[in-house]
This record gives sequence, structure tokens and C-alpha cells, in this order.
Amino acid sequence: MAGKIRLEDRECPLSATLGIVGEWWTVLILHDCFDGYSRFDDFRANIGLSSSMLTSRLKTLVEGGILERRRYQEHPVRHEYVLTGLGRSLRPVLVVMAAWRNAQLAPAERSMILVDEHTRREIEPVVVDADTGERVDGPGYVYTAGPAAGPQMRKRYEGAGGRSS
Repeated sequence: MAGKIRLEDRECPLSATLGIVGEWWTVLILHDCFDGYSRFDDFRANIGLSSSMLTSRLKTLVEGGILERRRYQEHPVRHEYVLTGLGRSLRPVLVVMAAWRNAQLAPAERSMILVDEHTRREIEPVVVDADTGERVDGPGYVYTAGPAAGPQMRKRYEGAGGRSS
């Protein structure tokens, strides 16, 4: 997937992530996986994607280490697609994406909500720093060049002065 990323963006984690999971159908397949679906026919029925397109997307997710293809039937041979650890680590990303959209809607307009499984109370997810528990969506947290940054990434952030746009 790196070939779809502009050369200058290859070391940007946002660009790299979008190169793997940024396609609309891919996000819908992952959503199905998190809802417990793992079989081709279920994905096709739920998403409405053509067989050839679904095959292509599933192949990409397997090659990217997001899903694992496992045989569940011998005659005829059938496979299921199961989230790997890397795939499961994408759940917070999808949760936050759905929450972002729901925040723009009145409660009565939300067709899918995240709830506490036991209390059934709707919850609002936030992204926090693992060490401090502080929210990281405010102006006090900014990106800067990391230790592996190349010249273009360093140039992008030199003199940024804590800009958090």
C-alpha cells in the first residue's frame, strides 16, 4: 500500500495508516469484524460490496497483517477472516471516528451509539495520554519530528513553535 502514498509522506504515520485502512470499504469490513462477523458471505451481505472488490479488500487486509485468513470448512473449502492483534488495535480508531460523527448529531438522530455493555449507558470516548490520563485533543499537545524523522519531516516541524493545527 505504500505505493499509494506520496513519497514525501511515507514517514508520516497518518499517511501510512490511510494507505492501509483509509479506503471506505476497508473501514466497513473492519466495522463488521468488530461486530463479530468473519465470513465472506456475511461481509458481502452486510456491506453490499461485489465479490471481486471484497476479495481484493480482504486480501489487502490479510497482507497488511490486519486480518488472518483461517479455514473453517473442508468440503467445500471455506475461510473466515479473523482480526489479528494489529487489527484489534484499530478498534479505538473506529470508535473515535464514529463518536466524532455522532457528536455532530442530535441524540435522536444517531443510528449507532457506543454503550457500556452492563449499564447500557451511552458513553463518549476520548483519547488520553496513557501516563497521565490527560486528554490529548487540546492545544497543549502537538506533533514534532521524532527520532527516525528524515530531513523533510524535520523541516516540516522545525520552528513550528508548538503549532497544533
